[in-house]
Amino acid sequence: AVLRAAVGPSPFSHLPRHPSAARTSVLSRRWRDLWKHLPELSFRGIAHDALEVALAQVAIPRLSLLVLDIAYTRSFSAECFSIVAWVRASDELVAVEVPSFARATSIRLRLYDLHLTLPAQGGEFPVLEKLSITAGRFDTSAIISRCRCLRVLEVGCWDIDTITVHSATIEQLLVTGEAQLRGVDIVAPLLKKITLGTSLSVDFSMSLLAPKVENLSYNCSSISRYGPLDVLEGIYGIGMWYLNRLKLGTEENFFVLGLDLDRPYSVTHMRNLQEMFQLPNISVLELRVETRGHVYGAMAVNLLRICNAIQRLKLYSSILQYFRRTDEACPPDCPCNQPQNWRSQNISLMNLENVEIEDFKGSCHEVDFLKLLFRCAPLTKVTVKLASKVVTSSRGCKEAYNIFKANPTVECYVFRKRG
Repeated sequence: AVLRAAVGPSPFSHLPRHPSAARTSVLSRRWRDLWKHLPELSFRGIAHDALEVALAQVAIPRLSLLVLDIAYTRSFSAECFSIVAWVRASDELVAVEVPSFARATSIRLRLYDLHLTLPAQGGEFPVLEKLSITAGRFDTSAIISRCRCLRVLEVGCWDIDTITVHSATIEQLLVTGEAQLRGVDIVAPLLKKITLGTSLSVDFSMSLLAPKVENLSYNCSSISRYGPLDVLEGIYGIGMWYLNRLKLGTEENFFVLGLDLDRPYSVTHMRNLQEMFQLPNISVLELRVETRGHVYGAMAVNLLRICNAIQRLKLYSSILQYFRRTDEACPPDCPCNQPQNWRSQNISLMNLENVEIEDFKGSCHEVDFLKLLFRCAPLTKVTVKLASKVVTSSRGCKEAYNIFKANPTVECYVFRKRG
């Protein structure tokens, strides 16, 4: 844990924590206890009982910096808990009450399975500006309510499934971790930067009310590293597609949305993108689809309706090599091709000018999707990169060439894959 507070000047403040004080003590026995008066102390890699003895000898009433780096073990002892006065439990499942740090401006806690609670009265952090908590279990909403000056919040989710941030002062929010997050609820009028990097639960949803947010960065996967393998069987998706990963970032002041999609063997939960995320106006949409031989056109049309302000579209489709040929056949009544009239639908894509399609195989539905893009968007440049073993004399390639010839004002490029 790291606890920082503002204190008055100290005659020993120029000495960097206790190692220099220890070396100075070698020069004179009268200086042997110098470290006890330092405003900043750092203890790393020492035994719990020795640490308890050392902290009991600190001679000044307040420290400006205290660093405790203690080896993690699940079998915490009562002595380990007592090294910090506010940890008073011998059972790691017992809630630990957090006291007030009235002068702390920055706090960083690494908890490892501890459950934090706040006292019914007190427990305020009146000048705290930055709070970083990794692991542990705690109520983000309750802690934030005690921090009236909080500007930066960093949360590492291990045992937390819901993040609630209602703050009138917070400007930066970072949420990371391996836990499967169920929900994010943000009401923050001054929030400018959000970073979200975690796994998502089946029923994940996000509510965002932050009118001044400028920097959004999401990197979310649908499964936890420690989750069961059967999670891969389509727990949720976009239509009948499984969302493996969602990435959202900025590029030259434009929002870029990247989606990795897969076709699962079965779908047990039906979700759509708008139920899960509140997305800004997307300028660049990057789709990576593991088709397993299925039709992606209907799904892509649905996404284009959601992201209808895009200026650039990049589509990469592939079939995983280890699937059998029988797995790659899409039946006529397959749900992936619903609604079947997607080919004739019209979408308003007035800003879409640049399209890049990679691993183009020339199948009928790929050609139909290409026709739809030319019909619905004022394209200026189209780049098609052929899949391996696809020749330019194939039927699909010839149809694509005919589309290009019918639109002479559009720059069209076709590239063959080598090897």
